Amino acid sequence: MSFEKLSLIAPILRALETQGYTTPTPIQSQAIPVVLAQKDLLACAQTGTGKTAAFAIPILQLLYQEKQAAATPDRHIKTLILTPTRELAIQIAENIRDYGAHTGIKHLVIFGGVSAHTQIQTLKQGTDILIATPGRLLDLWQQGHINLRYIRQFVLDEADRMLDMGFIHDVKRVITKLPEKRQTLFFSATTPNEIAGLANSILTNPEKVAVTPVSSTAEKIEQQMYYVDKSSKRSLLIHVLKDASIASALVFTRTKHGADRVAKELSKAGIQANAIHGDKSQNSRQRALTDFKAGRIRVLVATDIAARGIDVDNLSHVINYEIPNVPETYVHRIGRTGRGGASGIALSFCEAEERPYVKDITKLIGQSIPVVSNHPFPAGESAERPAPAVQMRQSSSQQINGRKNGNGGNGNGGNKRKWHGGGGQGRPQQRQQN
Repeated sequence: MSFEKLSLIAPILRALETQGYTTPTPIQSQAIPVVLAQKDLLACAQTGTGKTAAFAIPILQLLYQEKQAAATPDRHIKTLILTPTRELAIQIAENIRDYGAHTGIKHLVIFGGVSAHTQIQTLKQGTDILIATPGRLLDLWQQGHINLRYIRQFVLDEADRMLDMGFIHDVKRVITKLPEKRQTLFFSATTPNEIAGLANSILTNPEKVAVTPVSSTAEKIEQQMYYVDKSSKRSLLIHVLKDASIASALVFTRTKHGADRVAKELSKAGIQANAIHGDKSQNSRQRALTDFKAGRIRVLVATDIAARGIDVDNLSHVINYEIPNVPETYVHRIGRTGRGGASGIALSFCEAEERPYVKDITKLIGQSIPVVSNHPFPAGESAERPAPAVQMRQSSSQQINGRKNGNGGNGNGGNKRKWHGGGGQGRPQQRQQN
């Protein structure tokens, strides 16, 4: 199927052609007709499936057609897109800019961590689409700078991540400010009980779309497991990154402090690296991400919340410096490579205390992770070593072909409780800065 067959208008088709898009992804081919028909949508889709375009493209078309038919200009906000992190909000705004380049539709992105003055001044000029994080949206609404009474389309993106980050109550507050008569598009990678309940409460006879279950993303990514003592992880990381075939690597740590420490140690070892997490200023985070995308730094060290939003074309490797205690997070992390159907490589460093997490991960993805046995920093001989083992490749280079499709992140601390899904039990509920 081509985009032409989805009844898209010429200005949008022209923009998609400029971006090099010719064939819609499964989520796009299923969701775009639903949104154009102005029906509510419940979509289970994770990052990397093209979901941003699945809602942005048809919304742009609806707003364009409405504007063409209007007798007078309308400066009210018509579409609200709510998303959990600053980086993801920026990525969505960039996609809307690209897809709507020839429509004249205005958009604005607002988020915390920066001065609100410029955002307020732009709001006064009027905008059609507002992309926002929950905290800053409510702050500016309470100050009287935002009017949500004219919203026609409401998009809740990454709903399960909203729950993870403690934003679910803010989301519910935002919903109470919206008109009852509206089109609602609900996107979530997973649907624990609280998220399912929220969807049922805000959607009206929704069409349902589900693509790429969370466990299946790992299938197309080459995975390798390194068993190592905790004290040797830094040395192992430096050793692995001596492989020149690793063109770019996104390294995940569990804590913000850990991300800073790893980035500093890599820099001392002569490896160009920077860290990105919630305690960094917005300018610092954006600069690090821009430098990474442009190839000015080879390694970006990030905390877990970045697993849902960093979208880098041709990212060759993801490295789990620390194993996540939530198995779904592992899949989201490694999904930063292998984007848009491309291949990718994921390496994981596991110490003794993290072995139960690996067991949960392999259960979720339904496959064992090959073990690299002949690296210079093996775990102590007393540690149980699972089979099968594989010999470490001399070079893990691959031709990585990526595809651009939108999504952001910050840090979330080091809660080590295990969570196995369902009902949201055991999830950390602390609110993250956004």
